[in-house]
Amino acid sequence: MKKVVVILLVLVLLIQLVPYGRNHQNPPVLQELPWPDTETRAIAQRACFDCHSNETLWPWYTNIAPASWLVQRDVEEGRSKLNFSEWGRGEQETGEIGELIQNGEMPPAQYTLIHSNARLSMTEKDLLLNGLSAAGVASSETEEKDDD
Repeated sequence: MKKVVVILLVLVLLIQLVPYGRNHQNPPVLQELPWPDTETRAIAQRACFDCHSNETLWPWYTNIAPASWLVQRDVEEGRSKLNFSEWGRGEQETGEIGELIQNGEMPPAQYTLIHSNARLSMTEKDLLLNGLSAAGVASSETEEKDDD
């Protein structure tokens, strides 16, 4: 049993040498989405900005592998699909954002597990969806129902 613990400890220390996951410099905010109101932005900032903006907050555990690898991958993927800090630059995948928020897929469970303040109530989801719709990003739930 001691050998297993020692081997695991050595492996944990060795994976710290992998350089991926420690580049925590946020690029500059180039052009932010034209938010319709401060409330919508505040909800998005709390629930979305860590992965979908250039204003990511990097907690202490993002410096420790393998958590650093997972967080870095999520931020890179999130920014590549939708980046509220680089609005109007490149392709923003906004087509399914309303559906993902409504279905509870965004923010993802692995994020809200650690960041309880990112959990959205139904009221907050509606406010966020309505605000994003007003900004021309996502159709609101009511608009989707009217189209059916």
